[in-house]
Amino acid sequence: MWRVTGPLCRASSRGRQRRLPWPSPARTREMASPCSLSSAAPSIRLSPAARSLFDEPLAIAVQGLGPRQPVTLRACLRDETGELFQACARYQAGHDGELDLARCPALPGGSFCGLEPMGLLWALQPQKPFWRLVKRDVQTPFVLELEVFDGHGDPPGRLLIQAQHERAFLRDGVHRVPVRNGRIRAMLFLPPGNGPFPGIIDLCGLGGGLLEYRACLLANYGFAVLSLAYYGYEDLPKQMKELHLEYFEEAINYMLQHTQVKGPGIGLLGISKGGELCISMASFLKGITATAVINGSVANVGAVLRYKDITIPPLGLSPERIKISKSGIADVVDALNNPLEGPDCQSFIPLEKAECRFLFIVGQDDHNWKSEFFAVEGSKRLQAHGKEKPEIVCYPGAGHYIEPPFFPMCEASTHLLVGKPVIWGGEPKAHCKAQIDAWQQIQGFFCKHLKGKPSGTSSKL
Repeated sequence: MWRVTGPLCRASSRGRQRRLPWPSPARTREMASPCSLSSAAPSIRLSPAARSLFDEPLAIAVQGLGPRQPVTLRACLRDETGELFQACARYQAGHDGELDLARCPALPGGSFCGLEPMGLLWALQPQKPFWRLVKRDVQTPFVLELEVFDGHGDPPGRLLIQAQHERAFLRDGVHRVPVRNGRIRAMLFLPPGNGPFPGIIDLCGLGGGLLEYRACLLANYGFAVLSLAYYGYEDLPKQMKELHLEYFEEAINYMLQHTQVKGPGIGLLGISKGGELCISMASFLKGITATAVINGSVANVGAVLRYKDITIPPLGLSPERIKISKSGIADVVDALNNPLEGPDCQSFIPLEKAECRFLFIVGQDDHNWKSEFFAVEGSKRLQAHGKEKPEIVCYPGAGHYIEPPFFPMCEASTHLLVGKPVIWGGEPKAHCKAQIDAWQQIQGFFCKHLKGKPSGTSSKL
């Protein structure tokens, strides 16, 4: 992870989820199989035992194995459409027959190798090509199944033991409140306890609809978070042809007038197109104190943007610059035009008008667009107009979809505008570490500027 405040140098996913029975803590910690190799039946020890929040670490250990016994561990998870994600790793137990993933490195030949205590989660990959793991219903957990097999064969040997664990999104006491206020279509998450709480509006990317999982997880840390849909949801426009900032202004006013939201201003958080919209909101609308952008653009992309008598056209693109691999996957990183040249300058968002602080989270291997370039140019524009330097945190080896911790990296999936699979970039291990650190950076940024105090988190990269 690099923290910079000036110019940068580039460094060298149908049907409803099958709901498995909730295991008791005892059953989750220890589910013995008759095919164990020793008199002491193997057991899987998890901490937390039965359930944990998705963005929290999960400690995994296996006991009762033979001395130095080779085993293969496999993690399986089905999303709400029924699609399967899997990861596996090869290990060797210690002389005492115990295998602790926090102390034992994975051996070559699996989804990852080395000392990676959470590798079985971040290395999960879809069995269906070009599929991204997304949580649609935050009121139900993902069910993670862990299996231990004898040996390092391919396919693996006998099943020795298995366990289930729930990875939840909604912490006990957090209120999930549907919002149908005027034109606003959203979901508000309120922390437990007596407010008011620092308020944040969270915007997803180009896929549209209403994705609640990031807002839900963030609310677990004491923020009132509004997950705001802006097209492709209920009675909102079906397609993103034209966007009006008055809609987003209505959402800001809703938050500022809410009795459980602490003023005088709120925060904005967005990824990709959502991040770009956050920049536009901060540039034209009042009541915004802090804006965090994850791999966003400082130029308007994909649709006409309007506010009162102001119109910002979408940035032009050149389809001939899209590269198509032999497998049919597109690389679109060079497709957009330069917003600093010619008529495309009209698409540059006037972020120098903003009266808030900015945080740019940048994946330096983002293949959706040139996020690092956008962050640098945004910083230059702000400083040229006497504004504070934004915080820019860059992550070598991180791709476009920088999600909350332990979401597996999406290497490629279908792009709505391109109409075919595109590569998003990233290297799984580096991307995972970036997600952990970025989550802390985002919380710290909002704690500082909305709460007026440090978050208590620190960078781990």
